Amino acid sequence: MKTKFIFVTGGVLSSLGKGLAAASLGALLKARGLKVTIQKLDPYINVDPGTMNPFQHGEVYVTDDGAETDLDLGHYERYLGISLSKRNSTSAGRVYYTVLNKERRGDYLGGTVQVIPHITDEIKRCMLSLAADASPEDAPDVAIIEIGGTVGDIESLPFLEAMRQLRSELGRNNCLNIHLTLVPYLRAAGEYKTKPTQHSVKELLSIGVQPDIVLCRCEETIPTELKRKISLFCNVEEGAVFSSVDVKNVYEVPLKFYEEGFDQKVVIMLQLNAGNPKLDPWRKLIADFNNPKHTVTIGIVGKYVDLKEAYKSLHEALIHAGVANFATVQLRYVNSEEISKDNVADMLAGCNGVLVPGGFGYRGVEGKIEAIRYARENKIPFFGICLGMQCAVMEFSRNVAGISDANSEEFVPDCENNVIYLIKEWFDFRTNKREIRDCTSDKGGTMRLGAYPCKLKKGTKAYDAYKADEIFERHRHRYEFNNKFKAILEEKGLIFSGTSPDDELMEIVEIANHPWFVGCQFHPEFKSNPMKAHPLFRDFIAASIKNNEA
Repeated sequence: MKTKFIFVTGGVLSSLGKGLAAASLGALLKARGLKVTIQKLDPYINVDPGTMNPFQHGEVYVTDDGAETDLDLGHYERYLGISLSKRNSTSAGRVYYTVLNKERRGDYLGGTVQVIPHITDEIKRCMLSLAADASPEDAPDVAIIEIGGTVGDIESLPFLEAMRQLRSELGRNNCLNIHLTLVPYLRAAGEYKTKPTQHSVKELLSIGVQPDIVLCRCEETIPTELKRKISLFCNVEEGAVFSSVDVKNVYEVPLKFYEEGFDQKVVIMLQLNAGNPKLDPWRKLIADFNNPKHTVTIGIVGKYVDLKEAYKSLHEALIHAGVANFATVQLRYVNSEEISKDNVADMLAGCNGVLVPGGFGYRGVEGKIEAIRYARENKIPFFGICLGMQCAVMEFSRNVAGISDANSEEFVPDCENNVIYLIKEWFDFRTNKREIRDCTSDKGGTMRLGAYPCKLKKGTKAYDAYKADEIFERHRHRYEFNNKFKAILEEKGLIFSGTSPDDELMEIVEIANHPWFVGCQFHPEFKSNPMKAHPLFRDFIAASIKNNEA
């Protein structure tokens, strides 16, 4: 097999940054001219994160082919500039689901189904699928596989065992384990402590895995002597211990790794035929980020504001748009549950632009609608995404079109004037097939998911942003605009600037005589990356800068 595998594991505690480390390494290897793919293996029993509360697991990321995945896939796509798919993400739940279905079909010929070999074999199949289905010329040079969770968790054991088996089968020259740990700095003692790292590596060794590289998460670059100590106590070769330091901008991580020689060590260990990395785009990105000409404040009106990870891709897309406009974007998260007609002016005071993101459920919706009304009436640039677009339609219907009880079937099922209603059927423009789905029973996978085409109307803000007649954007929603109200709202000035090719799905709405007021049914944040800001975010930030400097 041409493809070489890099496994990224983590120890001590969660949220050390395995995803960012894997994505940054991938970016460096790609900059060296290698073909890189990447995968996330999550040990939770959920089939996918689609039904998880954002407070528990952060945002749900969606790929072009409709997979609901962990937010780390967002990091992968942004850093590598590639489009990933269902095969780039799996969970323990998905693995067990597949194995149990095979058992019910009799695929195991009456044998006893066990964790080893059946579960581990299925995990290995997922790992190898990154390369096995490709022709030799299309196969990736490197597959980076991040194993979620922390070493020592019972849920992670089958994945680590599968990794151990694959390393044994493919040989050490074709597989590499990078173990990310914490090296805390005790200010009272004035020294770094390596004991958590030693114990984490010991845990790995107990299940038969010797890490090849130890990556140490720390506040500052750890001294050479300390690296030697970790090398000695963790049984890794000298020169295979690296720092993963805290940075103010996550896009500095690839450059920091390069300065450490991290990617060079990986290339040597795996005997990869790679050139010197071309890092000028990353250097320019950081230079632009560090030398802004403007400052703008964006109010993000949502209900998951206590956990910023719930809006991770949104946050990053706004940062990308800031860089594209040579601006520092200051994000102010505003709890929509606390907004009322009486206090909305105070809650949004100082915001140069207002963004209402997606979400589910009625909680906080009326606050979002008040924020939208305030932005519309006061000519503040507004951007609504998914539920944010639906709230904009409800606000316009109530306060401009005179439909006082306008609502969504999600919130008031028996309302006479539900301008937003439950999807009744799908037309898949990729296969030209129409189908009816029941999305009232199971919640998982019963939404419009993945990339769909959208045609744009010339002379609109949307067309000005994209400069294209047709676009493809990623969806994740169960409710959409009720076309029964289209003519009424158009007559009152609502512009449907983006629709599906058959004009059945209203994708983008705008209003005239406003600096920038756009709502979209899809999630544009999933297609933004630091080297190329998404057109809608770019123009939204440009309008907000203009509003700030007017």
